[in-house]
Amino acid sequence: MNQKGNAMIYIGKFLYTTNQQAKDETRRRHGEFNLLVSAEDKNAALAIFKERIGESQTSTEFFEGVSLIYLIHMLEMDEVPSDRAKMFNFQSVAGDPVMPIISCQAPSGEGDGCRILDWQKNRPGVDGQAATPFMQFGK
Repeated sequence: MNQKGNAMIYIGKFLYTTNQQAKDETRRRHGEFNLLVSAEDKNAALAIFKERIGESQTSTEFFEGVSLIYLIHMLEMDEVPSDRAKMFNFQSVAGDPVMPIISCQAPSGEGDGCRILDWQKNRPGVDGQAATPFMQFGK
């Protein structure tokens, strides 16, 4: 909660792989998505994110077969700015899609918070370190 006792706004950025057991490479998918929630604290936001992803897995075809979901970063804001738009999830992609992505969580004049996202063997890495799954479906 912020100093006024109000809930905070949380934006989570996730990467995922899905249907990785498929022999045909065109059936395998990977990508990213964002989730937004107002919650009392970070732990409550993470629980709500997990619940929503679980609902999506059972009610949509987004996460078919073997799926891994990775939380790359989470923004916390006490309010949505009304006088100036807030930039977030800026990405700069070099060359072909197989090249690493430079991703900035919330670039601003104070700092850009950029990280290098890279896929190695269908698993994302962040700044050269393998990402740990946030959730997993299937075997």
